[in-house]
Amino acid sequence: MKKHQSIRKLSVLFTAVLLIAVMGVRAQEQQTSMDNGLKPKLGIKGGLNLTTLYSSDVSTDHMKAGFNAGVFAKLPVTRGFSIQPEILYSLKGAKSKYDNFAQGSGEYRFNLGYIEVPVLAVVNLAPNFNIHAGGYAAYLVNANVKNVSNGQIQGATDLNTNDFNRWDFGLAGGVGFDIEHFTLGARYNYGLSHIGKPGNLAGELAGNSKNAGLSIYAGFGF
Repeated sequence: MKKHQSIRKLSVLFTAVLLIAVMGVRAQEQQTSMDNGLKPKLGIKGGLNLTTLYSSDVSTDHMKAGFNAGVFAKLPVTRGFSIQPEILYSLKGAKSKYDNFAQGSGEYRFNLGYIEVPVLAVVNLAPNFNIHAGGYAAYLVNANVKNVSNGQIQGATDLNTNDFNRWDFGLAGGVGFDIEHFTLGARYNYGLSHIGKPGNLAGELAGNSKNAGLSIYAGFGF
């Protein structure tokens, strides 16, 4: 319980700090070498996801590796300040361990694949360094649950996309480094909606779990 509360508080604090920085920094004084003329930029990006599910109902959550890939646009508003919408495929989830009377015990890997649309405010703090913060909406396109231990909950591995909530949304914030056409960055995503539908096995297994995790990515802009 304390672990999940700490993760939740840290992620909220992290996002809040980024939002305050976005509002308070004098963005017009900074720009990258690619921002001259305030020209929009399109690009491709992809990288590693390290995700988990946070919930007071899950005894132990284990981080799971996934990936993200897609396209982005960087739309300058003024010198050093841009809006960055993206369209990504993002594989999330977690390895979660359960041990209670109602559900038995075991460890399962939740694999949740989303089409995700983040919209971020990007502020350049230095010519090649930015912070970004905003929100995302996502739609679940594929899902499965795999047994990774000796435990067995009847019907768990039969769960699929229709057993989970299709829509997800949350907050996102991170940092980025722009080197000419290349970009490198890291971002934390903090989900605000439950992944499991109430009244079915997915809802019982997931409880009130929500998505959370770190994305590390590289991209190329045109």
